[in-house]
Amino acid sequence: MDLSVALYIVPTPIGNLGDISSRAIEVLNNVSLIACEDTRHSGKLLSHFGIETRKTALHDHNERDRAQWIIQKLSNGEAVALISDAGTPLISDPGYHLVSQVREAGYNVIPLPGPCAAITALSASGLPSDRFTFEGFLPAKEKGRLDKLTALAEDPRTLIFYESPHRIVHSLESIVAALGADRQVVMAREVTKTFETFLSGPAEEVLATVKQDLNQQKGEIVLMCHGHRVDETQDIPTVAVNTLKLLSEELPLKKAAAIAAQIHGLKKNALYKFGLELGL
Repeated sequence: MDLSVALYIVPTPIGNLGDISSRAIEVLNNVSLIACEDTRHSGKLLSHFGIETRKTALHDHNERDRAQWIIQKLSNGEAVALISDAGTPLISDPGYHLVSQVREAGYNVIPLPGPCAAITALSASGLPSDRFTFEGFLPAKEKGRLDKLTALAEDPRTLIFYESPHRIVHSLESIVAALGADRQVVMAREVTKTFETFLSGPAEEVLATVKQDLNQQKGEIVLMCHGHRVDETQDIPTVAVNTLKLLSEELPLKKAAAIAAQIHGLKKNALYKFGLELGL
């Protein structure tokens, strides 16, 4: 297989080795060089699939300098792949500076789809997935965590974080303090691995479970929080409520809410929800 001269972004399994794609294996077998976050860690994965392509280390401490060396490889007509220790490169992993410099130098960057812990966990969380924000790791120090979470407290999107096992209790405590004890939280641990678990419930309850069960303080963790909920029914004027009540005596609630919303310039969904709460 002859590959185009380009930098290939290749996701690798986050746990289950069966999740690697046939295309990923094909690319890794046929590039001239694989840039790895940790050559020893990736060496085990590559060896498992019989991939003998030459490796080089590319991590947070050498990425800026190594990027120019890789660009030189591309200029020599060599195809290069980038992998991280697990999952999709650049997602809380090195690679941003390399991709930016490669594009600036005029070479193609070709991404392969594949495993990503944040998206995999979100898909099974039961939290809204139409709008979400990935925030990476929370700050290590308490003040930084609280400041970060306070800034996100009124964000309506589902919040997604990565967390390390030795900080998970502290992060959950900060979530309770900044977002509230009742904020819905889902903690996904060891996703795709043998001991995969999902804990869900109010933040205070999830925190209590994690404190009691030391097994929940092990492994790789994706922490997700429901976005801020706005109760639109609190601002419905009395005159609109009276209109809704009158109309609902003759019409289905959905129709009554739509007409009342049009009359008073309100959102029909808020009126419909309010009508349901009233038992109309």
